[in-house]
Amino acid sequence: MRKSVGLPVCSCSAFMLAGAVMLAQAASPPAQSGKGTKFHVVYVFQGGTDASSPIGGLISRGKIRYGTTYYGGANNLGTVYALAPGGKETVVYSFAGGSDGEGPQAPLLADATGNLYGTTYYGGAGCGSVFKVTPRGKETVLYGFSCAGRTGASPTSGLIMDASGNLYSTTYGGGTTDQGTVFKIASDGTESVVYSFAGGSDGAYPAAPVIADAEGNMYGTTYGGGSAGLGTVFKISSDGTESVLYSFQGGSDGATPFTGLIMDAKGNLYGTTYTGGSSNCNGSGCGTVFELATDGTETVRYSFQGGSDGMYLDGPLTADKKGNLYGSTLYGGNIADCSKNGCGMVFRLATDGTRTVLHEFTGSDGAQPGGTLLTDKTGEIYATTYNGGNTGCGGTGCGVIFKMKE
Repeated sequence: MRKSVGLPVCSCSAFMLAGAVMLAQAASPPAQSGKGTKFHVVYVFQGGTDASSPIGGLISRGKIRYGTTYYGGANNLGTVYALAPGGKETVVYSFAGGSDGEGPQAPLLADATGNLYGTTYYGGAGCGSVFKVTPRGKETVLYGFSCAGRTGASPTSGLIMDASGNLYSTTYGGGTTDQGTVFKIASDGTESVVYSFAGGSDGAYPAAPVIADAEGNMYGTTYGGGSAGLGTVFKISSDGTESVLYSFQGGSDGATPFTGLIMDAKGNLYGTTYTGGSSNCNGSGCGTVFELATDGTETVRYSFQGGSDGMYLDGPLTADKKGNLYGSTLYGGNIADCSKNGCGMVFRLATDGTRTVLHEFTGSDGAQPGGTLLTDKTGEIYATTYNGGNTGCGGTGCGVIFKMKE
């Protein structure tokens, strides 16, 4: 459920799996229903001075889980919040706007001492910020982006950190052609542009974070650009050289990826596209889960059909040790409510391509999931929905934190 300018309203680490373009099967494998799934709403956001409208999902630091909300807090400009065991939610920091930043959309990053790092879409020097918040709620703006600057503008993505404490991420705009950047913030606060996207056959408008391999190469996606103008998968080598690994064509191979990538032990990349795949969903396609092999071969692992099958993927994938992929669709599933497009679902995609619906949202238990699915040691999944849970926040609901386990 992203609120970025230029994006339609909708909204990193490596994992281990078993071991010319290849398009998906004409029809995806049949979907199944996970009838044994246990689902529980942990917290319903209330709006007002409480947090509301979480987009980025959760991270864990010990027994505490942390996240951000786009709205809510003392100034209704977004928050950093904490969730204690047992479901007690606390606003750790309320953004004040202006140079302080506002409107965080991405998940947080925690360092070894418990400090939290993230980005805001607005504020800073006008077009977003990178911030640090201590566990006790003291906030520091590490860098503010200028709307007219070539250093990047309007970050919608979370951060990664290298062994030296340097931070990396993307901005949706800014750079030499105002089509987005990959940037670095050194441990001393100095910001530099690692790569500035040029559009055209190059990528444009990265809306997702990057991941890094052991050699320091970074990988990510762009929402636009590429040979068809429908998004790319890119690589930036440790020397700063960028290469387009795949350009989406908008047919059965998918289009317009909003989310980042995960990588298996062999270097294969996995991600989602917001549209493409089928010819449903007003002809633009309803979204895909894709795999990109190290030789550049793209394979669609699942093509969503819309309606009860789910539509529009705005959240990243998570994988378990068996190679099953977990994700969510922003709409679809239960079609009885939520503007008649459905309220979204959480799914599991097995290695053989079978998709299992783990939960269909109904509105009162949440609506429009799109953040990271956080899996703990017990196999429980914790995540958020942008809307639903109550009738506040303009009638759409202020969002929920939920947990589930098969």
